[in-house]
Amino acid sequence: MANQKIRVAVNGYGVIGKRVADAVRAQPDMELVGVSDVVSDYRIKTAVALGIPVYASLRDKQNDMKDAGIPIAGTLDGLLSEIDVMVDCTPKGIGAKNLDRYREAGVKAIFQGGEKHSLTGHSFVAQANYASALGRDATRVVSCNTTSTVRTLTALRDAGLLKKARGVLVRRATDPWESDHSGIMNTVVPEDTIPSHQGPDAQTVVPELDVVTIAAKAAHTQNHNHFWIVELTKAASRDEVLAAFQAAPRIAFIRMSEGIVALNNTVELMKDLGRPRGDMWEVGLWEDVLEANGNEVYYTYQVDNQAIVIPENIDAIRALAGTVKDAVESIRRTDEALGVKRDFLGE
Repeated sequence: MANQKIRVAVNGYGVIGKRVADAVRAQPDMELVGVSDVVSDYRIKTAVALGIPVYASLRDKQNDMKDAGIPIAGTLDGLLSEIDVMVDCTPKGIGAKNLDRYREAGVKAIFQGGEKHSLTGHSFVAQANYASALGRDATRVVSCNTTSTVRTLTALRDAGLLKKARGVLVRRATDPWESDHSGIMNTVVPEDTIPSHQGPDAQTVVPELDVVTIAAKAAHTQNHNHFWIVELTKAASRDEVLAAFQAAPRIAFIRMSEGIVALNNTVELMKDLGRPRGDMWEVGLWEDVLEANGNEVYYTYQVDNQAIVIPENIDAIRALAGTVKDAVESIRRTDEALGVKRDFLGE
């Protein structure tokens, strides 16, 4: 496979699936063979409009999809016979039922953070554990909030600064496209368990992390906000901490001094920059809010819940396929193809 493109398909063309599909098509070393789903509405018709071959995930949905005017290229079984890697972006719980099907077809599989770590026995964030995913038959890309937690904390760890971390997450209520029929209004709902699942989930990627998270769900639909208090291994200056974040991939600075004072400002900025769907693949970390005090550092950042895991899915494809052995090289290729930045308004 070293000299040919990795043949990829996406099962579930929803919030994550459609973004993964577009990201695969942007990679010179990958080919999107098709996408598979069970719906017949505007979401899958968009794939048709984009010229993406559409397959029926369930045979009993095939006729419904055809009746809706969707040109079906075949069924999921046929699609599996044509690919090397499947990225499963189906709703939580559905993906777990698909793993045996993928294995029987000899297809490597990537699942999303809604599935349990035990499904694959491996959870993935490219900068943290790319090497341990090489050649595996399956992995799980962790959730948006866990991805950001691992990115930022391993940046500090790799600089020799991380001792322990405590974080508070203010989560969005629901995905924007669902805001007409789900979510909360005019309130904040604390999660009823401490730690919230993101801390233990980060430890499935980096077991040695000393991390505790607390979370609440707020009445907004775009982006999560994180607040962290981190104990360092030694006294460090603000500049040393900033340098650690600057050295890590997929962390980009935003600044209140430039008018980015809230989540909606970054959402607007991504649109103004011409990002596909207004997506922010990076952790948007406030450079001018970060403060260091002896061996403690305090910082806050935001997470695009719809986009941050997309680069990780792309790197996971290469890791499972074994075509790129080095994490740094895979991250470079992915980020170059997508246009990932370290400073949105600079270089």
